[in-house]
Amino acid sequence: MRAALSSSSTTIVLLLIILVLPATLVHSFVTSTNRAPAGYNPPRATVRMMATATQHVVVGKGRVGEALAKMLGPKAIMVGRTDPVPSEGTGPIYIATRNDDLAAVIEKTPPNRRKDLVFMQNGMLGTFLERSALQDNTQVLVYFAVAKKGEAPTDGVTDLNPEGLTAAHGEWANDLAATLRAAGLSCHVLEKEPFRAAMFEKLIWISSFMLVGAAHGGITVGEVEQSHRPQVVALIKELKSAVEELDVTFKEGVEDRLCAYTRSVAHFPTAIKEFQWRNGFFWDISQAAAKAGKADPCATHSAMLQQLGVV
Repeated sequence: MRAALSSSSTTIVLLLIILVLPATLVHSFVTSTNRAPAGYNPPRATVRMMATATQHVVVGKGRVGEALAKMLGPKAIMVGRTDPVPSEGTGPIYIATRNDDLAAVIEKTPPNRRKDLVFMQNGMLGTFLERSALQDNTQVLVYFAVAKKGEAPTDGVTDLNPEGLTAAHGEWANDLAATLRAAGLSCHVLEKEPFRAAMFEKLIWISSFMLVGAAHGGITVGEVEQSHRPQVVALIKELKSAVEELDVTFKEGVEDRLCAYTRSVAHFPTAIKEFQWRNGFFWDISQAAAKAGKADPCATHSAMLQQLGVV
């Protein structure tokens, strides 16, 4: 009888301890006494995985930079093109500046964050990125347009490509695509070679339409497409052939695609700008051919540059 009462009392005491003390202390107690009440399961160790929040940084406070920051939301960090980039954090650093600002932006970016730089500029960046050891960074072909600072962007869709033309490649490509799609804009995530071809296609567009427009007094790209289409199409074909010599394969219909895009941004003015990043790429091909004693693969392009006094 006494043994039964003693056993019952011990059980009651243990149950009271379980109800009152924290679980970890109970586990310690029953372990030290090597006696656990019936039905008691010791707490299991748990590991809490702390998710690292993605930090979005936008460099450049112009039209595109401001529009992108608005899409990213209030937690996005905006810095000017000459401001230091945050050294802490993980996430894309979108560079929405002119090409000529890129070297300064890279210099202001801590070495540990440079792999996160996302390049959104027009033109040929390949050689520059290789010199900067950033050739594997994320790149974006921006086809959406922001007419004025503060206005909502217009998607880069055309009557030939209603699915849109904006594309990205690299580590942060999916992050950008999700951001743009949430804002109602299109974005295609491409593998390296398709993106390379798309990049050259946009380079050909800006180099050909700007050059023909400038040759006709700085008319709009829409006027080039309407009034000088045979001339600009011939130039597109010439530049395309030169690029194909670099083992680049284009999808069929480059000329029609570029003319369709022109119709969607018909109001854009024309001028020869950022020469080293745009038309300068094709001029360099011509110069290399001349040094090698070969025919100029971009002869029409070279002649037009010389007529305008650009070279």
